[in-house]
Amino acid sequence: MTREELARGLREAAYLEGDFLLRSGRRSKYYLDKYRFETLPHLLGPLGRAIASAVAEHEPEADRIAGPELGAVALAAAASLESGLPFLIVRKAAKDYGTANRLEGVSAEGECICLVEDVVTSGGAAIEAVQALRQAGLRVSNAVCVVDREEGGVDELARHAVRLRPLFRASELLEIPANPLG
Repeated sequence: MTREELARGLREAAYLEGDFLLRSGRRSKYYLDKYRFETLPHLLGPLGRAIASAVAEHEPEADRIAGPELGAVALAAAASLESGLPFLIVRKAAKDYGTANRLEGVSAEGECICLVEDVVTSGGAAIEAVQALRQAGLRVSNAVCVVDREEGGVDELARHAVRLRPLFRASELLEIPANPLG
């Protein structure tokens, strides 16, 4: 699948219009529903390949990748299968039973981690994940996301010494006609 075909697939599968409240607290007239592209094998496979390629290019020293629950777990798993890098799941909070872990998976202090995200708006969820990874003694300086909504996430992550590497920017996807006959 070409980059253009993947972009069209994302637009067709995930773009919704309406009045939406985003995680950042902002309102938007459009929404990119990550679950609509992460649950489709014909898009998840190519996204896994694209993410694995971006990790190899931008964080070649990565020992593993990490995806925040719930949205980025499928993406991290797809990229892990493609790259051969193990992955971690970053919980929103440590569970209060069993192992009581905030990070699921195996890692060693000092390892280099590339964060994987789905759709980034203000960067809040990504920053929370980065902080959890760093608290565990892991190094994080790059993140790959499927879509950057271009609403401050790049700058906010930079303030936390993390460079965001989007596969697509929202403006690119919004330029694609909604009607395939277009």
